[in-house]
Formats: sequence, structure tokens, C-alpha cells
Amino acid sequence: MGLYLVRQPSKAMSWAVRYRHAGRPRKLTLGAYPAITLEAARDLGSKALRAAAGGRDPAQEKQSAKVEEKRRAAEEVWAQRDLFENVAREFIERYAKPRAANKGRPDAWVETGRILGLKPDPANPGKLTESGGDVIPRWRGRKIQEIAKRDVIALLDEIQDRGAPIMANRALAAVRKLFNWAASRDIVSASPCAGVTPPAAEKSRDRVLTDDELRLVWLAAEAEPWPYGPIVKLMILTGQREAEVAGMFEAEIKTDKRAWSMEGGRTKNGEAHEVPLSASALALLAAQPRIGRKRFLFSSDGESPVKSFSRAKDRIDEAVQKLNGDKPIPKWVFHDLRRTVASGMAGLGIQLPVIEKVLNHKSGTFRGIVGVYQRHSFAEEKRSALDAWAKHVLSIVSGKRASNVIGIREAK
Repeated sequence: MGLYLVRQPSKAMSWAVRYRHAGRPRKLTLGAYPAITLEAARDLGSKALRAAAGGRDPAQEKQSAKVEEKRRAAEEVWAQRDLFENVAREFIERYAKPRAANKGRPDAWVETGRILGLKPDPANPGKLTESGGDVIPRWRGRKIQEIAKRDVIALLDEIQDRGAPIMANRALAAVRKLFNWAASRDIVSASPCAGVTPPAAEKSRDRVLTDDELRLVWLAAEAEPWPYGPIVKLMILTGQREAEVAGMFEAEIKTDKRAWSMEGGRTKNGEAHEVPLSASALALLAAQPRIGRKRFLFSSDGESPVKSFSRAKDRIDEAVQKLNGDKPIPKWVFHDLRRTVASGMAGLGIQLPVIEKVLNHKSGTFRGIVGVYQRHSFAEEKRSALDAWAKHVLSIVSGKRASNVIGIREAK
């Protein structure tokens, strides 16, 4: 019993002390030599032996201290993970980014991140950095489990009081998504957003371009170079969303069937969608390059579709204004083209169920039990509708009823 020096086969040496506790021999390792000198080892050994003489077990106490230290370290890690700003970061990385990519809209998460207070790091776009926002600056340093319904309401009131009621609605939507995700992962037991209503009433957009406005946009898009000009023209011809059109790749184009086929991961509602292609649309698609391994039609790097449309929209607006005698048309957004297609088809006498199938809508005619049992594809009806719409668009552009316009001939 007592202090001794242990020499391992590796030639490493350490101090230890042997003692008896509850009638059994025990060993306590004091530390490595020469980091611990003989004098220090004697002092530590003496303390251990005195503790053993008093009925304590120094080796067990050392082991318990290590376990407690690990427990506290783990608690600190979890406490840091549960801070709102860290959960928000994890929500963007694990949920918002992958979901946006799966939907073919890789930048769709950016607005949610901006509202929360996160954006891509300029020095490393693959990482997130805190930047402004309405939510993280208010709740930074708080455990997400401590945020209650009254905190959510106070946040919305603060945003609304500064004169931004619609932004308050957007903040609620972002926070609700985050808390629902956190609840699904058992980070919180329930969302504090449950029962919270949007603070401001919003009027749904109802902007539909007139025939003359549509003509101006088409001509402006014709002057806009690849990739955005062709994208806008295809949006007009097909009625599909900008991200869906921008994400087109060669395997989706079924030339033999005269159709564009998207899998569920590429559509907003998650369901596969086939879009019949008019002769005009097929001619436009045939003229586009195929880029990268996936052979995207509209990609700058061959790895992902083009994403930012804002500058292209500005250029098209400028071109529209020039074409219109230097007079701007009322404010419109790209999504209004989709509404314009729907309205225009209705004006051509196309039935609502067919229009909804063209747009891949699940609401209205196909909501609820009807959607469960209605399995008719409407393939021929969709084709007739889109062919009629394309002819209508070309007649608007030309200013006359004709089948041969700008070098594209419609199928009879």
C-alpha cells in the first residue's frame, strides 16, 4: 500500500497510490510523470490515503467527479442547442433548405431565413450567418421551450405597431413553421403559435394581364436573352410556375409524347404532373441548350437551375415600358402570368376542371372526396386546352389570327 510509479510497455509513466477500502484493495491513478513531480505525487498520495483512512474511496470519488463533469458538459451542449437562435439555424439547415431543393426552388428558404434573422454567409454561402430579421434579435439567448404564446403575440404586435402588418403575417408564418418542425422533433412539446391568427387581413392577388399587356410582355421576353426570355415565354405558353419552368431538364421532356413530365418532388403540391406541349412550346424547348450532367435547359453552372429572377423582371419591365410608348403598365409579378393563363383559358370556353388540371391544382373542383375518387387524367382535354391557348397567344402577339407567327407553326 502507498505511492508508486507505474511504467507502461509504451514507456509512459504515471503515479498511483494503492489503499484498502471496505476490506478490498483499490488503486487511484494520480497523473502522468514527469508532469506531476515526486513532491506533488507525495502530496496527492497523502491526501488520498487520509481520505481512505477516513472511510472514503478516492478512486470512486474521482470516477464520480468525471461522470458529473461529463453530465454537466452534456447539459451545457443541450442548453446551447435549445437556444432559439440555434434551433432556428438547425430548422433552416435540416428542413427549410432540403425542402426547397426537393421542390426545385433551392432559394425558397431565403425569405423565411431573412424573417428569422439568418442569411447565407457572403464568405461561405453554404453556411448561415445572423443578419437582422425580426425574430432572432428579439429571442436570442432564450431556450425555445420557454417561448410562450404571449411572446409570439408580443412579437407580432411589435411588427404591426411599426406599420408593417403584412410583415407580421409573414413572421407568424415563419415562426409557425419553425415551431411545428421543432414539435415534430420533440424539441418542444407543442407550438406556441397554436390558435394565433394572422394580425392583418390580406387581399389575395387578382392581377390578370390584358391581351395587350400579355403581348407586350411576350415581345419584351423575346428581346430578353437566354435564359430568362425563354423561361417567361414558356410560363405564358404552359401556365406553370417560374421555378418549375426554370428547373426543366432533358429527361422531363417527352418529345415523342409532346409532353413535359414532372415528378412529385418538382411540384408545389408534391404530385407528379404532366403538361402537354403545344408546337410553340416544343419549338422553344428544342432551341434551348442542355447543360451539365443532368442536362438542365436553364442553368448557369450545370449543377442547379437559374434562381434569381429579379433583375430579369426589371429588364422586362423596362422593355415593356418602351414598347408601350414609354408608359409602364400596372404593377405585375411573374406569378400573375399563371393567373392570366387560367383566366384566358376560361375566356376561350375551357372548363374549370380542365384548367385546374393544367395548373396542377388540388383545390376547388378536386378537393376532398372528389379528389380521392376522381382519377381521370384529363390528358386529351389538357392538350386541347394548351394548344388552343398557344394559338390564342400567338394571335395576340401577331395582331391577327394566324397559325404561323415568329417562325413557329402550330400543330393542326
